Amino acid sequence: MRRIVCFGDSNTWGYNAVTMERFSEDIRWPYLLGKLLGDEFQVIEEGLCGRTSVADDPLFEGLNGYEYIYPCLMSHAPSELVIIMLGTNDAKERFNLTSYNIAQGITRLALKARSVPAGKDGGFPKVLVVAPPPIGSEYFNTEVGKSMGANCDIKSSELVHHLAELLQLEEIEFLDTKGIVSMNKVDYMHLDEKGHKALANIVCKKVKALL
Repeated sequence: MRRIVCFGDSNTWGYNAVTMERFSEDIRWPYLLGKLLGDEFQVIEEGLCGRTSVADDPLFEGLNGYEYIYPCLMSHAPSELVIIMLGTNDAKERFNLTSYNIAQGITRLALKARSVPAGKDGGFPKVLVVAPPPIGSEYFNTEVGKSMGANCDIKSSELVHHLAELLQLEEIEFLDTKGIVSMNKVDYMHLDEKGHKALANIVCKKVKALL
């Protein structure tokens, strides 16, 4: 069995902005990815609402992805690939990070993931970083705007360029979803059912090219 770990935030967990609950498993993109890849693969969901790449949230506990990635990957060893999709929460105003800072944090996390001896025979897994779809500017006028703060959409839109640049320097695989996958029209920062399906399809193509 070839194992893939999907490490992300509420969009990997499957948050439904309409019901404010969780999408059923058969809608969430990691499950759909597994179906597309077939029985040879086991795709594991490691999504947590509010998760950041490296930032400690002063309001909520346990959301720093950098602090959790080692035990997470070791618990799922051996894994062939780690897919990281983070950055949306890092854009929150309270973290005071630029879009470049966010890209630096994700790159740091990806480098750590690549250094965890959780691959086959004690080796290291491959890492794929997926840039989340940009936050829509309308988010600020929804309920999430109160918590997110200002300019999250701008940072989110700028993130892709910096991520591509930094990850290339480290020879880490990268996938840009901008223009292919979109956020919903409710809070403009979470995937809807259509978005989960589109994301699974584009990630599947990338995974097949990598493995």
